[in-house]
Amino acid sequence: MYRISRTPAARLLGAAALSAAALASVCAAHPAAASAAGPGTAEGDHLTVTVRDAGPGFDGTYELYCHPTDGDHPDPEGACAAVEQDTRWGRDTFAPVAEGSVCTMQYGGPATARVTGIWAGRPVDATYDRRDGCEISRWDRMVPLLPELSGTARS
Repeated sequence: MYRISRTPAARLLGAAALSAAALASVCAAHPAAASAAGPGTAEGDHLTVTVRDAGPGFDGTYELYCHPTDGDHPDPEGACAAVEQDTRWGRDTFAPVAEGSVCTMQYGGPATARVTGIWAGRPVDATYDRRDGCEISRWDRMVPLLPELSGTARS
């Protein structure tokens, strides 16, 4: 039978508790939340959104800064919140629809969007359209970063 002395066991438990506390503090915050950088700096979240063929009042190019919120986007607070809500550790927030996905054959109109910049310290270069149900769902998940077009299929 093995005997464990109290000193090594206490050290092991203390090290485990410190490791758990450090891991919890790292996982608790969005990586960009630690940045206090403002607009125009290399740090922080900055996205450029270009919308085309969505119609008058929707088309254009907008700058968006988050952490802190700024830019000429029509709804910077809502746009930052939408992207933040969809951000998950280990998953690309702006990932395209997975290859081989089964999608409904509905058409959401000719609107397209391109999002470029930096989010959570990673480069972003994503395109969006509304050619089928999967792409419409992907677009709608990013509203109000992208304009609300649900139920307004445009030809």
